[in-house]
Amino acid sequence: MPAEEELRSRGLRVTRPRLAVLDVLAQGGHLGVDEIARRVRDRIGAVSTQAVYDVLHALTQAGLARRIEPAGGSTRYEARTGDNHHHVVCRGCGAVGDVDCAVGTAPCLEPSARHGFVIDEAEVTFWGLCPSCQQGSA
Repeated sequence: MPAEEELRSRGLRVTRPRLAVLDVLAQGGHLGVDEIARRVRDRIGAVSTQAVYDVLHALTQAGLARRIEPAGGSTRYEARTGDNHHHVVCRGCGAVGDVDCAVGTAPCLEPSARHGFVIDEAEVTFWGLCPSCQQGSA
């Protein structure tokens, strides 16, 4: 579905900054706000960092972007949503990769106690060293 239709289908107005942020996220990766803002500016010119934050918030609320916050790292955003995938994070350089569901379908893991909650998502972060950092520490 084209980006304009995606925005409208989620009740969002179509704006140049929103289209540019969606385009940046569609290129893949787990990007911080500064990198997203730089790439958006390359596409459409002047846009404030606050405007990028506002767009990312709207896209996240609408389910068109996913916000991840690895412990001790900066907030990142990605376009892959709705599938309850997990992440692997490098302790050395902070690189982030996707990991499909560990077992079965969402929420992928069953808690030992639900405390009355209806569980619909599990967030798992795997930590380690990426290949580049492994070479550097060898």
